[in-house]
Amino acid sequence: MTKTSTLTALVALAIALLAAPLAMADDTMTPAQESARAGATPLTNDSAYKAFHEKAGIDRMTDDFVARITTDPRIESRFTNANLTRLRYELKAQFCYILDGPCTYTGKDMKTAHEGMGLQNRDFNALAEDLQKSMDKEHIPFWAQNKLVAKLAPMEHPVVTK
Repeated sequence: MTKTSTLTALVALAIALLAAPLAMADDTMTPAQESARAGATPLTNDSAYKAFHEKAGIDRMTDDFVARITTDPRIESRFTNANLTRLRYELKAQFCYILDGPCTYTGKDMKTAHEGMGLQNRDFNALAEDLQKSMDKEHIPFWAQNKLVAKLAPMEHPVVTK
């Protein structure tokens, strides 16, 4: 996957990440239910999880990412009323889960989490650029970034409404 195709896939990822305050889900989900809520099944081995520097690296990257999206003048208004503590928590869990780390995703499914937000492609382009910068800052290898993006890209359709 090239940097251009990665950026395109990151646009779809952005859809999965632009979120209003997230609510807790039932923590007695089956693996299939958890995958449906997370928007993707986890990778089948933990090599990408390790390349993301495991939980500590995912946490650092996500903290940087949330700081970027909440100060990016193109999209910061999308997060004005968001519960940022909850957003960080759910993104960390979602990324860790998808990367086959030892995490559980308990948030809302992607369609429900983004319902009524009127999200547009320009929002996702900005968010995707911010995610790319956060992954690069954490020195995530390009191949590992592609693994995550490939899992997140299909989430575009349930959440883009404009």
